[in-house]
Amino acid sequence: MNEILSISPFFLYPAFNTLGNKAERNNFATNSTNYYNMTRIAGHLVFFFLIFSTLPGQGQTSVKVSDFKKQLLEERALKDADFKTSAQSPIDDTEKADFKRLNYFKPSTAWVINARIEKYQTPDTIQMRTTTERLPLYIVYGKASFNVKGKVHELTVFRNVGLMNKPGYENYLFIPFTDETTGNQTYGGGRYVDAYIEDSEFLTIDFNRAYNPYCVYNKKYSCPIPPSGNHLSVKVNAGEKLFRKK
Repeated sequence: MNEILSISPFFLYPAFNTLGNKAERNNFATNSTNYYNMTRIAGHLVFFFLIFSTLPGQGQTSVKVSDFKKQLLEERALKDADFKTSAQSPIDDTEKADFKRLNYFKPSTAWVINARIEKYQTPDTIQMRTTTERLPLYIVYGKASFNVKGKVHELTVFRNVGLMNKPGYENYLFIPFTDETTGNQTYGGGRYVDAYIEDSEFLTIDFNRAYNPYCVYNKKYSCPIPPSGNHLSVKVNAGEKLFRKK
């Protein structure tokens, strides 16, 4: 496949979306090199900045709350600014003047999850459905399981074949999901959350950084559709909410 992945212009949110036609993809790839590097660097800085103290077993992690909230709010402010001003923003140029900010749930350390990861020894490679006819390749990395409100939940974790060999993204993981807020408080097509391969049996999933596909903002993008098995039967009151134009 001659697929060119677009990297979002804001910190920490590599978007697994592509523009609709080849000319648009080539133009975007040419103009997004600096943003690609900025995203990669910021991703590493944030994970060093946050102070994670993992609790034994599965479930929520304990973090330094003041640092966590401060960093998250700064990230959101940067993302809002990039959405409004960047040439690579998914917001249409005709709508940027009216754009104010994205909608978010309040920061909550309860949604920084310490999941147990079952890594598949011989993982399958699949073609993931998207909002268009595009079928990007993903490696089925493993299954993450965690406890929320006394119930065990599971999510399949993926690696994007087109991204995994790019510098800085060798350990990058992609988790598309839906939950009980989907179609109500959050986008009806689901959301994405990112994670990183860790040298342990656990995986940190921060749902505060769950984000919308670019299709939410502009229909010219082609976005992965969360597999039906990646539905969480709980309200994930964290991350981005449903986008409403101002």
